[in-house]
Amino acid sequence: MSTSDLTRADATLPAPIPETALSDADLAALRRAVQVLERPSLAARLSSAAGAPLDIISRSLPAPVTEAVGRSTEAAMRGALRVALATLPRKDVVPADGTEIEAVAAKAESRLTRLLGSGDTKHKAFAALSGALGGAFGLATLAVELPVSTTLMLRSIAEIAREEGENLETPEGALACVQVFALGGRTSTQTEAGSALTESGYFAVRAALAKTLAEAARYAGSKTLLDQSAPALIRFTAQIAARFGLVVSQKVAAQAVPVLGAFGGAAVNTAFMSHFQSTARAHFTVRRLERTYGPAAVRAAYEVEKAALGVA
Repeated sequence: MSTSDLTRADATLPAPIPETALSDADLAALRRAVQVLERPSLAARLSSAAGAPLDIISRSLPAPVTEAVGRSTEAAMRGALRVALATLPRKDVVPADGTEIEAVAAKAESRLTRLLGSGDTKHKAFAALSGALGGAFGLATLAVELPVSTTLMLRSIAEIAREEGENLETPEGALACVQVFALGGRTSTQTEAGSALTESGYFAVRAALAKTLAEAARYAGSKTLLDQSAPALIRFTAQIAARFGLVVSQKVAAQAVPVLGAFGGAAVNTAFMSHFQSTARAHFTVRRLERTYGPAAVRAAYEVEKAALGVA
């Protein structure tokens, strides 16, 4: 074979594709996300608001309180799922000519939505108000206060998602907002075994939720009228509620401090809201970067930053 043949053959070979590297700005954003997602801060925030070590308070919660937290958490997650899925456009099929018309009508906002408006500050203000009621009247208001504060948090999470370029008119985008309640459910003292959802790592939790999230998204994307009792939605809601309940118990423990009162209850709810807003920002930053660079490149960079933090 001649040199010219080698040259011609070599000229036709595709150039090797280098590994996509994150820009400096995106790497800095990822670093901030890793710090939020891998180093839980809620317990410290709640302890500061309550004025007492949270781990000591949490251990004193009686069984009836724990049961009430579980029931209220499940109800709150069912409500959050309804709100999230209500934003999805529906598809109408016209059988006469076999064409499918996508009715992407303007989202009809409820009176509550119009009242609340938007912005992190407004969401925190309303969360503080609901927390003040909880602090003033105690556990009796949990069944009412938790769904309200959860809906407020979901509104704020959705706004953050849009800012990070998430398409909330897709089932995956809408359910990713609900997923934040599980991602923000990490505690620094988890020791349970036997469930993937007790893993503390961000990608471990996402992996544990991946199957049920995909099933719920497929169901939501194919139905004009959603049945909230559908098995796919029930499984997804149950997984989110199981993890969200961990931090709700911490919140209730903080609000149970006898001297706390309405003012302290407001401070606890504000800390609760801030925690999930930070988690949402971090989560949707990772998703934005995955859309830009691909999941593998972002995961590799994430692990490097995680190791730099000294997190196992």
